[in-house]
Amino acid sequence: MLANLLKEVGRGKRGARDLSGDEARQAAELIIGGKATAAQIGAFLIAERIKMESVDELEAFVHVLREHACRSGNREGIDCAGPYDGRKKTFFATIATSFVLGAAGLPVTLHGTASLPPKWGVTQRDIWTAAGIDTDRLHEDDLLRIAGETGILYVPSERWCPPLQQLESIRKELGMRTVLNTAEKLVDYSHSPYLLFGVFHNTVFERIAELANRLGYKRALIVQGMEGSEDLFIERPTRTYYVDRGEARLQVIDPDSYGLEITPPELEWTPALQLETTEAVLRGEGHLAFVHGVLLNAAVRLHLAEKTNSIEEGLYICKALLDEGAPWQLYRKWKELMRKT
Repeated sequence: MLANLLKEVGRGKRGARDLSGDEARQAAELIIGGKATAAQIGAFLIAERIKMESVDELEAFVHVLREHACRSGNREGIDCAGPYDGRKKTFFATIATSFVLGAAGLPVTLHGTASLPPKWGVTQRDIWTAAGIDTDRLHEDDLLRIAGETGILYVPSERWCPPLQQLESIRKELGMRTVLNTAEKLVDYSHSPYLLFGVFHNTVFERIAELANRLGYKRALIVQGMEGSEDLFIERPTRTYYVDRGEARLQVIDPDSYGLEITPPELEWTPALQLETTEAVLRGEGHLAFVHGVLLNAAVRLHLAEKTNSIEEGLYICKALLDEGAPWQLYRKWKELMRKT
């Protein structure tokens, strides 16, 4: 019974204890498997939030979510794990970046849901809707086929991992971050060997780094990015944690080191404006701050995925691709396939 485990994590700031791996898995199975009441689930999630989730607890929830999810074969690409609560104040650079990576031959997996607490921002799903794409309508086989033709896979997470849909109402009522905000980003729908993971607070760097190692990623970059996303800042340095086959270290990525630092304009972001800006960047017509942001993010991700020997080499490749128009053509093909299927 979840009530017994709840007593251990819900004894208050000083009395609560971390669950063991077996206990955490039992709790995850009860919650994700729909075998606990809404009141018990809500209380457990709040208690964990107050206590702060341990690596064992996070790992248990990730594994159980994976067991309930549709996961395709290994695409040997990169998983871009950004926050499902979206953006409010910054450009969604990861979308344009993904098509630069696809044009460079690196498979990319994107995933998300409708907006969630605590931020309630613009999500990838909102942007695809603005592009005339109904991601909820597309069958798993169709999305995998389109990914096979373009290198870009978008996963509507609540369809590919049904427990996320079933737990949505409880999460919305709570209106705060829970263990699920982290675990849902690590379902790894494509068995990707490379992970890009956004965080808001640098205090979680070490926990997420250890978790990435336990989950078996070859390389991972944990980014304290824009609005807690996986996108690097272009106007100032970004703190990251670089994980390479069990070794982890702090890495500060400074756009000024590559001659890219520039302050982006302050805009009132909507799904339509995110889409318009993304398409402008891919056409080579966007504001220089957004173009530079995409170039830096793409170059760092190519290097993370062992496609280049340095970030500088990645910048050279990505700029050439944008100048030639290859990412724009790939995006147009992908969008057409997604809209017509």
